[in-house]
Amino acid sequence: MKTPIEYLKKRSKNNWILGYDSLEFLALTEALFDEFTHPSPQKILLVEPNPIRFLAGLIAAYSRGHHVFLCNPTWGSSEWQQVFNLVKPDLVWGNCEYVQQYDKMLRSPVPKSLENQPNNLMMIPTGGSSGKMRFAMHTWQTLTASVQGFQEYFQVSQVNSICVLPLYHVSGLMQFMRSFISEGQLLILPFSELKLGKLCDFEPNEFFISLVPTQLQFLLSKPILTNWLSQCQTVLLGGAPAWTELLQKARFHHIKLAPSYGMTETASQIVTLKPENFLSGNNSSGQVLPHAKVKICSADGQILSSPQIGKISLESSSLSLGYYPQLFPDAKNFYPDDMGFLDQAGYLNIVGRDSDKIITGGENVFPGEVESVIRATNLVIDVAVIGVKDSYWGQIVTAIYIPVNFHISSQQIQEAIIDKITRYKLPKLWIPIKKMPRNEQGKLNRQQLQTLVIQYQTTN
Repeated sequence: MKTPIEYLKKRSKNNWILGYDSLEFLALTEALFDEFTHPSPQKILLVEPNPIRFLAGLIAAYSRGHHVFLCNPTWGSSEWQQVFNLVKPDLVWGNCEYVQQYDKMLRSPVPKSLENQPNNLMMIPTGGSSGKMRFAMHTWQTLTASVQGFQEYFQVSQVNSICVLPLYHVSGLMQFMRSFISEGQLLILPFSELKLGKLCDFEPNEFFISLVPTQLQFLLSKPILTNWLSQCQTVLLGGAPAWTELLQKARFHHIKLAPSYGMTETASQIVTLKPENFLSGNNSSGQVLPHAKVKICSADGQILSSPQIGKISLESSSLSLGYYPQLFPDAKNFYPDDMGFLDQAGYLNIVGRDSDKIITGGENVFPGEVESVIRATNLVIDVAVIGVKDSYWGQIVTAIYIPVNFHISSQQIQEAIIDKITRYKLPKLWIPIKKMPRNEQGKLNRQQLQTLVIQYQTTN
């Protein structure tokens, strides 16, 4: 099997990264390849905000046989401290203020559990929104399996991608991988530029674009950007749950949306709804891609039949090896903490995360259902529903929300939803805030939400 840099040489005959000279990109990568000459595998933190230098560093270091950790240049000091304590890197490469600080850390050899691995590893960050930094351990082979499953599912030989998501995140990285491996084209477009409409004269009709729900929400609020988005071949949507009203608006504007279910551990999507099914009114997460299998299990591991709700269990050739530095004990089955069911046609429907489930007075409440009902009132800009410990109820359903204006009261919202859901699902505590703690992918930081509740209860 060719190394990534060998494959890059083949690709450099054409300018496949739009706006960049492929020969210059190859020359940069080869220069870095000559730098990473340490004879034994090193642990390298890749901290580079420039996308071209990031990709060059990734290809060069991985091709040299090193373990490469993809890092977010905007992480704060506490996050960096966690990363340094976990990894103890041999090298921090890139352009970031923390590059000069790594010499203070004590290095350690590659863990014994990884010594016998046949491949060097690509470590993709995950779990930062929960406050605990982790890296999913992938290989070029697991990422390639994801690309091949994508090609087969969408029946495309070449994948052209518009990348508006960060490359250190699996959702951005896989757009590069799909274009690189399938010999398609790649347009790296910072979302800040797309928001300003700078490249709306670019015709995207043969391109896939991946978005998170908050990005889609913004683009649909601007008619020019909405029209541009409707021209895309396919708009992949993932990273966080999408709410019903957002999907309805995308369908109204004939956006060829492909809602997806996947995670860093599976090298992005393993379930996707095809645009034609979305436009016809299907609101599920879609069907399982060819490189994966999904089962629904009971709490004791028994496989449930359709359409029973249970814990999701999955297998995939794109599954990561584990969380650095520990390998998964079961290399075949992975349980992602999500609850859902498969309908009669084989479409996966996500109910919510098992760990986010609220048990109040002995009844189960999934936050997504309550959030959707609250959003439908059009009285909030954003909302998050969590469970808060209570001596009587066990937990109480709590809504943390941003009202559309300061005149809106929690009582108004409560009255608007009182006949829309079962009474035990109604929030007993309402907390208005000005900014919702979400990361770049739109995922809620539930640790911060709990902190907000404590602060509110202390001062009120």
